Amino acid sequence: MAAKIQLAMAFQNRAPKVSVFTFSVFFLLLSLCFSRSSGQQGTPFACDTESNPAVAGFGFCNSSLGFEARVEDLVKRLTLTEKIGFLVSKAGSVTRLGIPKYEWWSEALHGVSRVGQGTSFSTVVPGATSFPQVILTAASFNATLFETIGKVVSTEARAMYNAGLAGLTFWSPNVNIFRDPRWGRGQETPGEDPLLSSKYAVSYVRGLQQREDGNPDHLKVAACCKHYTAYDLDNWKGTDRFHFNAVVSPQDLEDTFQPPFKSCVIDGNVASVMCSYNQVNGKPTCADPDLLAGVIRGQWKLNGYIVSDCDSVEVLYNKQHYTKTPEEAAAISISAGLDLDCGNFLGEHTEAAVTAGLVNETAIDRAVSNNAMTLMRLGFFDGNPSKQLYGKLGPNDVCTPENQELAREAARQGIVLLKNSPKSLPLSPSAIKSLAVIGPNANVTDTMIGNYAGIPCKYTTPLQGLSAIVSTSYQPGCIDVACVSAQLDEAKKIAASADATVLVVGTNQSIEAESRDRVDLNLPGQQALLITEVAKASKGPVILVIMTGGGMDVTFAKNDDKITSILWVGFPGEAGGAAIADVIFGSFNPSGRLPMTWYPQSYVEKVPMTDMRMRPDASTGYPGRTYRFYKGETVYSFGDGLSYTDFKHHLVQAPEMVSIPLEEGHTCRSSKCYSLDVVQESCQNLGFEVHLRVKNLGQRSGSHTVFLYSSPPSVHNSPQKHLLGFEKVSLEAGGETVVQFKVDVCKDLSVADETGSRKVALGLHVLHVGTLKHSLNIGV
Repeated sequence: MAAKIQLAMAFQNRAPKVSVFTFSVFFLLLSLCFSRSSGQQGTPFACDTESNPAVAGFGFCNSSLGFEARVEDLVKRLTLTEKIGFLVSKAGSVTRLGIPKYEWWSEALHGVSRVGQGTSFSTVVPGATSFPQVILTAASFNATLFETIGKVVSTEARAMYNAGLAGLTFWSPNVNIFRDPRWGRGQETPGEDPLLSSKYAVSYVRGLQQREDGNPDHLKVAACCKHYTAYDLDNWKGTDRFHFNAVVSPQDLEDTFQPPFKSCVIDGNVASVMCSYNQVNGKPTCADPDLLAGVIRGQWKLNGYIVSDCDSVEVLYNKQHYTKTPEEAAAISISAGLDLDCGNFLGEHTEAAVTAGLVNETAIDRAVSNNAMTLMRLGFFDGNPSKQLYGKLGPNDVCTPENQELAREAARQGIVLLKNSPKSLPLSPSAIKSLAVIGPNANVTDTMIGNYAGIPCKYTTPLQGLSAIVSTSYQPGCIDVACVSAQLDEAKKIAASADATVLVVGTNQSIEAESRDRVDLNLPGQQALLITEVAKASKGPVILVIMTGGGMDVTFAKNDDKITSILWVGFPGEAGGAAIADVIFGSFNPSGRLPMTWYPQSYVEKVPMTDMRMRPDASTGYPGRTYRFYKGETVYSFGDGLSYTDFKHHLVQAPEMVSIPLEEGHTCRSSKCYSLDVVQESCQNLGFEVHLRVKNLGQRSGSHTVFLYSSPPSVHNSPQKHLLGFEKVSLEAGGETVVQFKVDVCKDLSVADETGSRKVALGLHVLHVGTLKHSLNIGV
């Protein structure tokens, strides 16, 4: 596909005057030359009994047998060389067994992506629905939405697989914690909170994997939670992800970095986990038997395969110099529990590792079995996919009107209103006769879809969305987001004559991206100057729209009375411009909440990105990270977000005391204890419910996220508060409802101690919902 695009672009660039018809014919010819398939004939699958009846006698092709028996039969038939071919992402064919080659690497972070060698677009399927980048979808705090998007993405993925344009294994979602605001890939994540990240992970994975027939053993597509673990630095001031050793305490590992992955595996039943490039406490994650075989496979019981980030095994040998030979690198990775190499390092060096006695064939059999089991669950070994559950899906099931509307709805639900002066938003379409639209992101397309994106069905830019409602005048104000020199005169001129002004600023992938971390939190170049000068000149209200993946220090705008409203829109996807217009003109009442803290610039000036500590250290002045531990000033806080209406909470039900049963003779019966070990005997059925009445006090209908927090006793350096649950409710004007939370004492109220063990803190816990506080004592 890359060759096709390059040739087509070269043709277009060299002959700009060529007719549209001629170019279309040329592109069609290229598609015929380069496309893998325009239909079922290019779809990879094994056990094709129709064209090769001999394979019907193979046990692994017999769908009446159990998966384990079929996998065992397959592995026994493979030679060592053939087995090694199953350890790499570009898996080789085994012609004698009727098994075609298979490309494992496809991506579906927020829609079927162009990234990865297993997926391509063509004239058959020219685009797929591009949803908002994950950080904005997470801001909706709507678990139902997370899963619904996953279902749509997996349907489009299956349709593209049937067209020979995609695989069945998608290395998404990214569930790393957005620990540092400078991280270029924070945009891909659900934010800084372990619970939100876990809920997102489980919901999106279920949407991707669960089949409509409800069969839990089969997969619609196979998801992958990445990048395991403590991976949140790409390239910052000379330190890159290939060489970085993340020094992480057992406590931080347990209560911050591991929870999303644990939830992925245990609650989401994800089919894969990807290990990361970095080392954790001196060991490459892809070669750490404690992290892989010990935790993922042993403690969490992964039902699937463990894959390396691309070329990670080569990285640990060539860049980290963790082993002396490539054979040793291959051997320790496989022995640690790695099943699949994104790349070909294992393909090149595993056989020599076996010959040298560094790894035995049994370990390779285990890896091959895990990989084959995943393909079995996907139906890869069940013959022609056109005769299976999703066999009728095709190009008409991609980019449907319903899917595109869902992309718009997801953006609307995620957009966060951070500031709104009285009588500013929403604007009235009848009162606003002219609108100035200004800024380097006001008429962008690719910027809206962020990274790991596909080719969208279509784009609606902010300018297009706003122009569909009122008459607009437009000036970019800067040549690009770098904004080396703001073009003020024309921008100020149109702002001075318009009834209202919308400034759309922010970043793009040239500022924050994979392999590109930021060094500060300021808007790039002279964007701040552009904003301030335009605001001064504006006749009417000024709405600042910030299109970024991470938080920015916009204190100047927050405190500027001329800037009447501020919206954060993330990277809002293909329909982002329409969604922004919906919010600004009031056809949608904003309900998004920030999934990450927005720090002042002074924060990053004193906190190295390489310092992994979550908890503050008063002795050194280290401030800590995220809302759970950081106590300093913020520009905006986790969970911030306004509405065009007001909501009120009233506590209906919550206990004041919970007693933990202890066996006779337990030390804490006779001695004072500050915490108890989380053990199954004491924790079974130990829970309670919190009921809250939520009422919409305003004149508009709207949605509202109810957050339930807990502040535990000050033991084990516990968080100052942490999220126990969230629920999104929609209420008509004057309407009310009761929201119920189920709280598992040992799971939800426990904290990690200094050794990484879970403890239930005894004493006073304070439950928070908005401004409400409720005291809860946990005793024995």
